Amino acid sequence: MAIHVGLIGGGNITNTHARAVAAIPGAKIVAFCGMNPQKIEQLCTQFGGSAYSDLNSFLSHPSLEMVIIGSPSGLHAEQGIAAAQRGLHVLVEKPIDISTSRADALIGECDRAGVKLGVIFQDRLKPSICRFKQLIAEGRLGRPLLVDARVKWYRPPEYYTNSRWRGTWNLDGGGALMNQGVHTVDLLLWLLGDVTTVEARTGALLHSIETEDTAIALLEFSSGAFGVLQATTAAYPGYARRVEITGTEGTVVLEGDRLITTGLRHTPDDLVIHEPADRNASSTSPIVDDIRGHQRVIEDFIAAIRNNSTPACDGRQGRRSVALIERIYAASKKTRSR
Repeated sequence: MAIHVGLIGGGNITNTHARAVAAIPGAKIVAFCGMNPQKIEQLCTQFGGSAYSDLNSFLSHPSLEMVIIGSPSGLHAEQGIAAAQRGLHVLVEKPIDISTSRADALIGECDRAGVKLGVIFQDRLKPSICRFKQLIAEGRLGRPLLVDARVKWYRPPEYYTNSRWRGTWNLDGGGALMNQGVHTVDLLLWLLGDVTTVEARTGALLHSIETEDTAIALLEFSSGAFGVLQATTAAYPGYARRVEITGTEGTVVLEGDRLITTGLRHTPDDLVIHEPADRNASSTSPIVDDIRGHQRVIEDFIAAIRNNSTPACDGRQGRRSVALIERIYAASKKTRSR
């Protein structure tokens, strides 16, 4: 029997969520909720389901079992808590929210309600990235020494000026780091573990926004490895995300979410991933054309509900990236005050 899904939000990412759910045989969209009636009606016409502008009415929709939250980041915890209090499972677009205190409130409410909580970090389920994780876990890189992670993307001025929430502290919680770079922050924590020390600088170097369009951080991991993280939406024309990790046994490079270099002392023969590369133009556009990653996350979350297992990224895992970004912002503020 198909699980009944409701979607919150009416923007680009909700369309992505809807297309991903529609591609899953064991899922059915039954309702949409958002502030723009025209967009919600369009989504209902395309994917089916009932249209709501009021969250409480939406959460009371008959047969609703889980929600996927794609609203502005600063609303995630508030809406997720309301859903959990109705006994609904909650899958939220990254980041889990814009502060650890809000994340903690959502995690606590889902625990009390006994519902599943997941965060959409689709990178964790991409084949090349899973192989990257396996190489590290198996010790093929040896002891990690140096990490270089670059998110050199571009967004035109209208990306911010045409939005009521992007680039604001209140609803975006930050800029290039909290919105675009958060995927890579999560990836580094997932691959390499906790960060012990942080130094950073952030600033709006190109765009007229409250938050940053450029951030750079020096990180030291609990393993002793050093790392450099760059995140920007000011690097015209935009370049594929690149992550290089060097260990005592060699170097692995991920670019465009595919392993492109595996310079290891004992290189296995089975490193090539034959799946087509990610087709999303993330470096230049927020539009998600390739829904495979989101579909995998939603399928995994539905399986977690049915099997009473842990999602690929649960609330506590999703909190870690927000906690590190908070530390990066605090380190930048401290640097500027010297």
